[in-house]
Amino acid sequence: MPAVPVIHRLDARRAPVAAGLASALLLAAALVFQAAGYVPCELCILQRWPHVAAAAFGLGVLAIGPRRWLLVLGLLSALAAMLIAGYHAGVEWGWWAGPSACTGSLGDLTALSTTDLMTRLNAAPVVRCDQPALVVLGLSMAGWNALASAGLSVLWAISLSRLAGRDPA
Repeated sequence: MPAVPVIHRLDARRAPVAAGLASALLLAAALVFQAAGYVPCELCILQRWPHVAAAAFGLGVLAIGPRRWLLVLGLLSALAAMLIAGYHAGVEWGWWAGPSACTGSLGDLTALSTTDLMTRLNAAPVVRCDQPALVVLGLSMAGWNALASAGLSVLWAISLSRLAGRDPA
C-alpha cells in the first residue's frame, strides 16, 4: 500500500484535534521555559490565551465532533495567537513600538518630582517586551510562536475546508 501524505489524512476531525494538541504543547513549552528561568513579559503572557482557547476548541471537536462554529473559533484563536506573536516579534526587532507598560517607557520624566520618579521606577516592570529572552536560529520565542501559530491556522483552515466538502451545516 503506498504511503499517503499526512495532509491527506487530516480530515475535519483530525486536523483541529491536532491543532488543539499543538496549542496545548506550545503552552506546555512556554511553562517549561518559564520554570527554567525565562520570565515572560506582558506580551508573552498575552500570547498564551489564544492557545488556551484553541486547545479548548480542539477538545470540543474531540468530544462532540467537528462543528463549523468550533472550527471557526479555533481558526480565529490560532490567527489571534499568530497576530499577537507577530506583533511581539516586531516589537523585539524594533519595527514598531510596543506597549509602554513593557518597553521601558516611563512617560515624560522631566515633569516628575524626584519622589514621583522613584515611585515610577520602582513600579516599572522588570521584564521588557522589546528584548527577547532567547533567540534560536535567529528567531525569538515570539517569532517561533508566530510561525507555529501560522501553521496551526492552516490546520484549522484545512478542517473547515474538509468539513465544507463533507457537510456544510
